[in-house]
Amino acid sequence: MTTIRVRYADTDQMKYVYYSKYVEYFEQGRLDLLRHVGLPYPEIERMGYFLPVIEAYVKYRQPARYDELLEVKTVLREMPAARIHIEYGISRSGDSVLIAEGHTVHSIVNAGTGKPVRAPQAFVEALTAAFKKSKKAEQTLQEA
Repeated sequence: MTTIRVRYADTDQMKYVYYSKYVEYFEQGRLDLLRHVGLPYPEIERMGYFLPVIEAYVKYRQPARYDELLEVKTVLREMPAARIHIEYGISRSGDSVLIAEGHTVHSIVNAGTGKPVRAPQAFVEALTAAFKKSKKAEQTLQEA
């Protein structure tokens, strides 16, 4: 979970968060998720890969306003092959009502050639470990 405080610069004339800022909030959630699973983006680049966005979608449900504290929930539901599909939900802190939701799709690209490639082994191993850890946490919560 990523927490973001809406800056004044993020709002439009109506004092609502400008529509394109939600994609930036998604990006922060994605970077935090990758860091959490042991794949900070600078490390991915050092490995020789980029993850360009090839698709982005946002469904706006309610406006967010200046100085509100937002929570970005970022979810990776399946292991990537040559593409990564990441889902997002944004709500006000302490409120489960979605104000925006969406997804991004990323290609895995060799930084040297610019060509799409399959997910590198180190990437798959880090995500596999994170998925196993997540499943164990879910089981523990269900058993409690």
